[in-house]
Amino acid sequence: MALRIEVAGETNVGMKRNHNEDNFSILEESGLYIVADGMGGHASGEVASKMAVDALKDFFAATAQDPERTWPYKMDRSKGYEENRLITGIKLANLRIYESAQRDARQRGMGTTIVSMFAVEDGVYVAHVGDSRVYRVRDGKIEQLTEDHSLLNDYIKMKRLTPEEIANFPHKNVIVRALGMKDTVKVDTRYEQPRANDVYLLCSDGLSGPVTDDEMLQICTTVPDLKGAAAKMIEYANKAGGPDNITVVLARWVQ
Repeated sequence: MALRIEVAGETNVGMKRNHNEDNFSILEESGLYIVADGMGGHASGEVASKMAVDALKDFFAATAQDPERTWPYKMDRSKGYEENRLITGIKLANLRIYESAQRDARQRGMGTTIVSMFAVEDGVYVAHVGDSRVYRVRDGKIEQLTEDHSLLNDYIKMKRLTPEEIANFPHKNVIVRALGMKDTVKVDTRYEQPRANDVYLLCSDGLSGPVTDDEMLQICTTVPDLKGAAAKMIEYANKAGGPDNITVVLARWVQ
């Protein structure tokens, strides 16, 4: 029996910022869910995150109407059509942001993370660049499915840092891969087969920083209404100081 997907999303400026540089989109008809966390200060962070979301949406709309359409990038032959479609949309978003920043001095240095999920007939593709995350809640456990493209994560992988060193790491917010940094970008993907009652959580680091994995798990498993669960997560992040913009999208597979 095919599973249905329920989905809800919420974004909030947080307690410390005066404007929201995050963007998200839920395209139920395409099965496409996106969270982007812009950076670059002034207004250019929100420009970059909106461009990323719009470019991916536009590419999906164009390729839905015309699957034979010529793509701006070669297909990776080791991957199927749908996974390539997701990667190509993100690469296109990267190029748009990069070119826009090259043309306009006020946007120089702008960029954005992106995390997206694309539900297909028999599963779901997860793609990301940066430190926005996807988690899966299944059978009372939470698992992070993406790996942060951050300086801190590189250090953790290279040498074992103590929990104290991790907590006091001075460059926590330095991202080593994002959209808009260069004219090309490497997109990480993975394939998932959701089961009934699984919840997939997409978020910016404004949520995953202040709110622990256990707290996210607790909210997912005790608040049945997804809109309510998203609002509660934002409330938790703000109670913990709300140092950044907070965005969360929750998708649940139901029978």
